[in-house]
Amino acid sequence: MEELQSFFKVLSDFVWGPPMLILLVGTGVYLTLRLLFLQIRLLPLAFKQVFGRHDGAKGASGDISQFGALMTALAATIGTGNIAGVATACALGGPGAVFWMWLTALFGMATKYAEGVLAVKFRVQNEKGEMSGGPMYYIERGLKWKWLAVLFALFGTLASFGIGSSVQSNTVALAVENSFGVQTWVVGVVITALSALVILGGIKSIAKASTFIVPFMAIIYVLGGLAIIFMHADLIIPAFKLIFSDAFTGQAVAGGAIGAVIRYGVARGVFSNEAGMGSAPIAAAAAKTDHPVRQGLVSMTGTFIDTIIVCTITGLVLVMAFMINDSSFMEKSGAVLTTDSFNQLLPGFGGWIVTFGIIFFAYSTILGWCYYGEKCATYLFGEKFVIIYRLIYIATIFIGTVATLDLVWLMADTFNGLMAAPNLIALLLLSGIVVKQTKEFLAKRKAGELY
Repeated sequence: MEELQSFFKVLSDFVWGPPMLILLVGTGVYLTLRLLFLQIRLLPLAFKQVFGRHDGAKGASGDISQFGALMTALAATIGTGNIAGVATACALGGPGAVFWMWLTALFGMATKYAEGVLAVKFRVQNEKGEMSGGPMYYIERGLKWKWLAVLFALFGTLASFGIGSSVQSNTVALAVENSFGVQTWVVGVVITALSALVILGGIKSIAKASTFIVPFMAIIYVLGGLAIIFMHADLIIPAFKLIFSDAFTGQAVAGGAIGAVIRYGVARGVFSNEAGMGSAPIAAAAAKTDHPVRQGLVSMTGTFIDTIIVCTITGLVLVMAFMINDSSFMEKSGAVLTTDSFNQLLPGFGGWIVTFGIIFFAYSTILGWCYYGEKCATYLFGEKFVIIYRLIYIATIFIGTVATLDLVWLMADTFNGLMAAPNLIALLLLSGIVVKQTKEFLAKRKAGELY
């Protein structure tokens, strides 16, 4: 086991090394330039698509609403990375890492947009009449590279059992045990049962649960974080100044360096919003929509919500807490650092906000990733494998609550990174189709043919 763990440690470090981070961000930069900064120009229109009711539009087809597809994607995306990931970035890179998370999100919005467009453009209808799509389909049907599509689906299936189920349930179990003293196996039984009730109902059940859980959990966490921030309003401007100055100096943390600030800011930004990973377009493909671009616009708002809003709330609280302590405060990491920061700035209640966030963020991730893994698995083995996959996935939820997961974390990180490579290749090579679809959509809107 130790040798296997060492192997995956080396492999994970390689997969998530500078080349991968450059490819992830570089793809976003390339798409941003080709699309003429569409994520900025059309952001108001994108949010209009999210909150508008267009399911009954003539020609719209799909399984769930555009809002439901976004919430399913956000269910999987908004997770412990928004709490523990931001803290890790600040602890290892310094407050300036928050700036690089923002920059990663800006370009990541273009990546998410392209993923959404291609997901709908190349989706297919399965034998049950349900939509199936995502990187494996636009790689196979767009690039005609079946072998690469199979690799993506394989990595996606394997990643789902780690990052999607076991490590998330483990996070919930430990959070509940630390806060309420409930034994992990008891938490395992409860969370497994609650997950099974939703998962066995398929995408419509997952989307229905996500449309309730995601807005609820995000609003509570954001409002709690904003309350803390405005209670310390005198630190807001200094906090922003520190973030911007440290982003280009790396001096705030002892031993800090500009390379570390950029590396951890970019890495945690990508982990948080999953732009380029290839997971979100699997949910986007199920959306009811009459044009691929419409769902692309909806998809890119997910990155804005995840990083620009939720991660910024966490980041500001962390930087404020750092400012009223010495540099040794950042020696902690992960959720512990976030909990201590919230507790310090809001004694008695701050820690509860983080505990609440961890529980609901992790639970929603379990639901969203089940759908991702299921679609990858059925692409490989067919629709008859659906119920088998769901049962295996549910079993790994319970196993995660009672197991030591160092090896699983490393394997999940590795397969997550391996998912990204085929997807990014497809996004770059199919970018011409994304541009063409975008021009067509905007021309039709201008001519009054589309709303």
